[in-house]
Amino acid sequence: MKYSFQNRFFQVFILLVLLSGFSLNAQMAHFNLIKKTVIGGEGGWDYLYADSQARRLYVSHGDQVEVLNLDTHEKIGIIPNTPGVHGIKTAPEIGRGFITNGKSNTVTIFDLQTLKAVMEVPAEKNPDALLYDKFSGRVFVFNNDSRDITVIEAATGNVISTFSVGGNPEAGVSDDKGLIFVNIEDTDELVSFDAKTLTIKNKWKLTPGEEPNGIVLDKETHRLFSACRKNQLMMVLNSETGEILTQLPIGKGVDGVIFDPVKKLVITSNGEGTLTVIHEDSATKFSVVETVKTEPGARTMTFDSKTHHVFLSAAQYGEAPPATAENPRPRKSIVPGTFMILEYGTE
Repeated sequence: MKYSFQNRFFQVFILLVLLSGFSLNAQMAHFNLIKKTVIGGEGGWDYLYADSQARRLYVSHGDQVEVLNLDTHEKIGIIPNTPGVHGIKTAPEIGRGFITNGKSNTVTIFDLQTLKAVMEVPAEKNPDALLYDKFSGRVFVFNNDSRDITVIEAATGNVISTFSVGGNPEAGVSDDKGLIFVNIEDTDELVSFDAKTLTIKNKWKLTPGEEPNGIVLDKETHRLFSACRKNQLMMVLNSETGEILTQLPIGKGVDGVIFDPVKKLVITSNGEGTLTVIHEDSATKFSVVETVKTEPGARTMTFDSKTHHVFLSAAQYGEAPPATAENPRPRKSIVPGTFMILEYGTE
């Protein structure tokens, strides 16, 4: 009887383990293409941004921002005159949006209702990614070529400061409590600073991660996820101590990364034409659960917190022009009229 009981207990235990695995797999259903919309036109792109509350999708394209309905992809309008547009963010509580213009070294502030520009704010050289921090009411603009951060008061457009973090700030994230974390691309570091005093709090090496790009934060577990482009690694850190907990393989050419706090998923968009889907099993365990095929060049991404869908920009490519002394490694040309939006989900 004793042996039979133990054997039965072991069988039940194994069954529970298998069922928990099945449950986990069911929870993490495969991502697939939900909708593809060809916008057309010419020019390249960088970031796109989903305003889940207003149901709008802001898409950088050439020297303008395309504004779409987040649910239908129908075009709502255009924000023109944004030369070399990179990043877009909105601040719904003050009715304003912000666009970085890499060619003119400015930030366009626009009205969310009319989509009309309110003012142009000077930044430094080649403003790229940006972050709106609701806690401080400030916009942080990460300038690639001047390797510094311009700080703008969101409500007024006043430039508060421009300061250095010791390298090229690539992308940042807020803990919504007054602390900003930013990847430093050329020094392979992650820096944290006070959103109000701008005092640098910590500098953490991301070794072996190289060229950190996208960054997200799980505020509940205090876990930072820094996507490193050069050697295709996702570095996972404790946001309170800077301790590197683990590293995970991701796709080539990563640029964008999002975090779904409900499903505990971290997803990277990789220029090779894939998504890498990582599940936060616990505060100390993380698993790559899926690699999803997208389109070559679909390197930037945004997340809709309502539908849990991700959106990417892409286009078809032609042949690369001949190499020259000025441009020894030319990129493939974008086929005119093929610019598109890709929406992925698990339905």
